[in-house]
Order: sequence, then structure tokens, then C-alpha cells
Amino acid sequence: MGKFLFNSVVMRVMDIVISLLMIAITSPVFLCLIVAGTIKFGSPLFLQRRVGTNKSVFTLYKFRSLPLSTPSVPTHELNLSSISSYGRALRKSKLDELPQLVNVINGQMSLVGPRPCLPSQTELVRLREVSGVIVSKPGIAGLAQLHNIHMEHPEKVVELDRQMQSEMGVGFYLKILLATGFKLLSPKPKELK
Repeated sequence: MGKFLFNSVVMRVMDIVISLLMIAITSPVFLCLIVAGTIKFGSPLFLQRRVGTNKSVFTLYKFRSLPLSTPSVPTHELNLSSISSYGRALRKSKLDELPQLVNVINGQMSLVGPRPCLPSQTELVRLREVSGVIVSKPGIAGLAQLHNIHMEHPEKVVELDRQMQSEMGVGFYLKILLATGFKLLSPKPKELK
């Protein structure tokens, strides 16, 4: 078995095992957020089309933190001044991301990879295609998130996506997970090697 295939198989197994464990551990939180979201917004889940591996489009799951009438646009294009304290708390704690563990189990995402963007973010999609990043499975955690680089800066995002793609292996995958888990921000991407 080649190194690439070995890393891919091991990371896929870790994706499934860690996601199932996280869902089991956070199941009381899942239940509470389902109830709270239903009471607050009438629907606990926010479903959004995102660009995945090789430009395939899939439905990304999140806990709803904004009203049902909110347009499906990138976060940096939203007017977040009217967001409720409940929605702010969900976003700040990243609890709204928990349902993406289902995307990981389904194989649409990995725990670690480039953050999936909207189909309307054409410049980011184009840059990922040109750079070859588009072949990578999108993830919940990645270098761009660790360095607080958001999708309104597509060139910077793709630069970090390319670095992550070139360094990806079991060890790097675990480093990104640990850094994300402990909310550690490296001053430079190279220090994660």
C-alpha cells in the first residue's frame, strides 16, 4: 500500500471514529440545540449548498444561528448587527458547526481540509481549481481557520489550502485537529510542520 493510500485510509477511519465519538459525547448538546433552534427559529438546522471535492456540490449542515429569512450568502456579506445573543453565542462557541460531523461521516467532508465555500464564491472556486486544491476533500478545520483568514480573502485562503494539501498526512492531520481543539493559533503556517 502506497503512502498516499495509507494516509487516506487512516484519515478516513479517524474521520469516522472521531466524528462518531464527538456525536456521542455531545448528544445532550445536540438535543438542546435542536429544541432551542426549533423554539427560536422554527427550524433547528441550516442547510446550505457548498462546493466539495472536484467542484461537486453537497448540502452542508449547521445549527441555525440566523432567522429563516436570512439570504444564503457568505458570512462576510451578511449584516450581523441584528444577530440575537443566542446566535452570537452559537457562532462564537462554534457549536453551530456540530452537525457537520454528519457531513464527515457521509464522506462529503473531512475533519481537516479546505473550508467548503458557496457556489457563488466563484473567485475562490476558480483559484482552488487553478491551484489543484479543488481535488481535496473539504474540512471543518484547516490552516485558514487557525490563522483567522476568512473567505473574503480568497488568495490568502488558497495559499494556506495549498500548503495544507502539500503537507497533509496523518501527523499533520492530527496537528491541525489538536491546534483547533485547543484553539491554538500559530504565528506562521510553517510552524505547524
